[in-house]
Amino acid sequence: MEFYLLGYMMCVWLSTARVLGGYPIWWSLALGQQYSSLGSQPLLCGSIPGLVPKQLRFCRNYMEIMPSVAEGVKLGIQECQHQFRGRRWNCTTIKDNLAIFGPVLDKATRESAFVHAIASAGVAFAVTRSCSEGTSTMCGCDSHHKGPPGEGWKWGGCSEDAEFGVLVSREFADARENRPDARSAMNRHNNEAGRTTILDHMHLRCKCHGLSGSCEVKTCWWAQPDFRMLGDYLKDKYDSASEMVVEKHRESRGWVETLRAKYAFFKHPTERDLVYYEGSPNFCEPNPETGSFGTRERVCNVSSHGIEGCDLLCCGRGHNTRTEKRKEKCHCIFHWCCYVSCQECVRVYDVHTCK
Repeated sequence: MEFYLLGYMMCVWLSTARVLGGYPIWWSLALGQQYSSLGSQPLLCGSIPGLVPKQLRFCRNYMEIMPSVAEGVKLGIQECQHQFRGRRWNCTTIKDNLAIFGPVLDKATRESAFVHAIASAGVAFAVTRSCSEGTSTMCGCDSHHKGPPGEGWKWGGCSEDAEFGVLVSREFADARENRPDARSAMNRHNNEAGRTTILDHMHLRCKCHGLSGSCEVKTCWWAQPDFRMLGDYLKDKYDSASEMVVEKHRESRGWVETLRAKYAFFKHPTERDLVYYEGSPNFCEPNPETGSFGTRERVCNVSSHGIEGCDLLCCGRGHNTRTEKRKEKCHCIFHWCCYVSCQECVRVYDVHTCK
């Protein structure tokens, strides 16, 4: 089994080497040694792989924001892995590889659309949060969108300046998407769809003030939504993504590729929808060319008829079942005052994995 995986990873590495030209390999800043040292060592912009000249200038001019950019990409990756945890493709990243998702993102698929959207949203989200927390001297709280207070509450706290975070994400993440081809057009669209999700879901967050916890006065501020909510929203957009076709036409700068909805009788995609123009592999079997790891030995849900169920996740190959003993806290008692004591119980679970 180890030899098989080693051979497969070598094939993935060779396949990946062919796709780095158009790959956002700066995402690798969010993984590995570079990310873990961001808080303790100054960032060397020239050491970040895959930056185009505009990104390199941005990094050097706004060095203090770059840890938040890396944090945002990491946030996006983690959310992708949560949203796809029960899917055949589960947003697997490849360790010690500049193309952190392997060849999967080489195709203009739904999966590529989602990853670009969630990563761009993650950058905007993390930068905005960093500004409101005061960790950057070049940005802070939003003072432009307050307006008059409402009945029973007044402005207070630090309103999050999401527009600044969106601007940073747009300037940095979109810097490499300036080619006149269909893939750049798709990436720009999906990047913006991810960022727009944050602006669309900004809301008032309030805190009560008064004696004994009463809410005589409320102070409120503009806040970003929880990132999990953004992930849920973009996952719905992934499920309803619009398939496009590529059109070529000539402009003064030469041939330009644009995208048009494939099916005219469907609603035309808006700037908030995800778009793609190539079909996805089925991800059932390992394939170094597509970056699929297959679903063998993946844990499946035997009682579900959904995609995470053993029938669909295992692609009709069937599943194995084994028992697993787990130690858990049980019979917990609260003691006045104030601690909880528990016993340790051993419980037996059935674990189902794909053949």
